[in-house]
Amino acid sequence: MRLCIAIASLLLSVLFLSISPASAETAPSSLEQAMSDTLDLWRDGRYEQLYERLSHRGKTSREQFVSRMREASIRPACCWQKMENFKVLNEKRTEATVYVKVGLEGTPGTADSCTRDFKLSHEGGTWKMQLNDIFSLAGISGKKARHGSRKHTPGNTSTYHR
Repeated sequence: MRLCIAIASLLLSVLFLSISPASAETAPSSLEQAMSDTLDLWRDGRYEQLYERLSHRGKTSREQFVSRMREASIRPACCWQKMENFKVLNEKRTEATVYVKVGLEGTPGTADSCTRDFKLSHEGGTWKMQLNDIFSLAGISGKKARHGSRKHTPGNTSTYHR
């Protein structure tokens, strides 16, 4: 009986030692996890869900967002290349600024990552990236493309052709 108690005690000690503070430090923060989850939605092409996970959507409707994202060839890289060197620069109750290198695939030219600050907002119990940051990473301009001709104004003799 004493042997069973000693073995059980030893096994519990090993179990508790394996759950060390070091493993807690390597777990992603809620900010890092939220950003990672958002980039995963984008990578997987789940644009309707991605739209709901974004903040500061302005006048961009879900339909406009989905359409523009489907046209983009750029998307986040997979796995460890998706986010590197994640650092929280500033965190308040409802907003945070993080600095991270986001790996990208499908980029024209040689730029296969973007390293910069990102602002996140805490809304509805979750951290959300901003819509304009996703458009920027995807190489999508925030403004709609113009179609047709410019309105003629005095002094303006140029015409916009598409």
